[in-house]
Amino acid sequence: MENVRHFPHQADPDGLNLRAPHDAEAEALVISAVMHDADAYNACAAIIDRDDIYSPALRLVWDTVAGLIAAGTPPHPALIRAEIERTGRLNEVDNGQLIYRLGAEYLPASNAPHFAQQIYEKARERRYDAHANALKAAIGRGASGDELDALLADFHQGEQLRESTGRGPSHLTAALLDWGVFFATDFGSVQLLPGKLMAPGQQITVVGDGKAGKSLFAQEWMWRMATGQSFLGDKPQDPVRILYLDAENGQEQVQERFLSFGAGPRNMGQLAYASFPPVRPLDTAGGGADLLSLVKATHAELVVIDTVSRFISGPENDADTWLSLYRHTLLPLKRDRIGSVRLDHRGKDSERGARGSSAKTQDVDHVWELSALGGGALTLKRTHTRTGIGPDQFSLVRQARRDGDNWAHGGTRHIVMEWDTTDAPAATPGSDEHIIAVLAQHNVPLDAGNRIVKGKLAELQIPAGSEKVARIVKARQAQAAQRSPERSPDAFQETFPGNVPRNGSRDGKDAGQTFPGNTEGTPGTPSVPPSPPSRRGDGEGTSPNKPLCDVCETPINPDWAARGYTTHIGCDPTTGTPAA
Repeated sequence: MENVRHFPHQADPDGLNLRAPHDAEAEALVISAVMHDADAYNACAAIIDRDDIYSPALRLVWDTVAGLIAAGTPPHPALIRAEIERTGRLNEVDNGQLIYRLGAEYLPASNAPHFAQQIYEKARERRYDAHANALKAAIGRGASGDELDALLADFHQGEQLRESTGRGPSHLTAALLDWGVFFATDFGSVQLLPGKLMAPGQQITVVGDGKAGKSLFAQEWMWRMATGQSFLGDKPQDPVRILYLDAENGQEQVQERFLSFGAGPRNMGQLAYASFPPVRPLDTAGGGADLLSLVKATHAELVVIDTVSRFISGPENDADTWLSLYRHTLLPLKRDRIGSVRLDHRGKDSERGARGSSAKTQDVDHVWELSALGGGALTLKRTHTRTGIGPDQFSLVRQARRDGDNWAHGGTRHIVMEWDTTDAPAATPGSDEHIIAVLAQHNVPLDAGNRIVKGKLAELQIPAGSEKVARIVKARQAQAAQRSPERSPDAFQETFPGNVPRNGSRDGKDAGQTFPGNTEGTPGTPSVPPSPPSRRGDGEGTSPNKPLCDVCETPINPDWAARGYTTHIGCDPTTGTPAA
């Protein structure tokens, strides 16, 4: 091409041939084109990806151009230099001189794909060269024939995958279904991941308010899944490779929590944890490329985004933000059968689920809402589902205990609360027995107090007076007392619900901390309040020195009353606080 100025090859410092096949001239020409023209970038991006560019400096420029175009900004050398300088990486492009040199040249957009094709061919040669070196190294260390065959198979599988997903129109035609293979696949025999909250490759959202402990729940779930342990009573499975992106929790909190689960440096399994990763917003093309690079580096099968609002650039109330998130990040993950869990905050109206645009829930397979009931009791309810596979609701207990000033190693976990779920017996509608059975069918906790039971019966439109409700509450609390030893195989003296609070630190610091990494205000064991004067009962036949419960009007423990409580914890477990 006579109208193109050719860039000289840089000499190898050792005076030998280049270490790996690549075309420095073609790479420089392509970068000079994409720095001036978005159409040139789009045309080249259909042929090559960032990994095909051999030079790290030119790869950085390519990534920067991709970020500008994704944000709707036309590329220009001055803007590219400013963006690289903003990220503190200007030294990687010769303090900007490389951008000036390449920016002075201009390759027409129509010519750029020709050189992109040359880059692609050299990148392919480079991969074959690396594969040949890997085979030679394996032979040198005495690898068996089966090991060599496995290396060869992995290489060819990777090349085939690249051809079908990343270059030219072949990645479009790869989406066409092969009807023979499609109908031979048994999609019904799905093995749910531990915890039964999702299947492999699915995308879900876990929604809750800021004090429900979403991160604590997700961190334990991912750690147990990555180490091949059971979760929520499910059977153990093979470890799952997980990438956890956290832009919400400080590293000291993360360490404290994992230690309380029983984790340590030698038993983190297949969990890769990125703390405040410097990825670009995931609702942009650049952010999607960053995440996919992390997924590729960690070989992740499941990605956790904690919290999703920290990883976007657009407004939460704008549907386009979530459509862009799906297009740039979630769709590529789903296409590659990589699952995702994104944590999200509940809106001001709890009945409407997550805050922001309703477009949030349109792309996920399941939406789970986590709610704290107080005293360590939680509910996890599925509010949206695309497949209907698996349970729809869990009643949970979050257990945690102290060891001096720290949380006990292995003393924190989430367990399933077991209730009777048998069908209602043939009892007279409206009778005590019938109402007790109906409450069990609707997963109302056995230790629920009068107020909760009254509210649920009103919701179910079942009439019941105060006396009947009191009888039903007492009968169900008696069942709870009989079951309490069976809730957990271990003896947790300081677990929830129903324990006297003893989880404050001995030196008085962080007295309001209720679970690892949570500070005062998080649902859990109530902190020990000041001791106001006890409220004494004055009913007939009751000693004037015996305080009465405000709900069931029977004596309560004087020590409990001395702390300011006016009810049995079983009568009203949701309050968790003394009367003012």
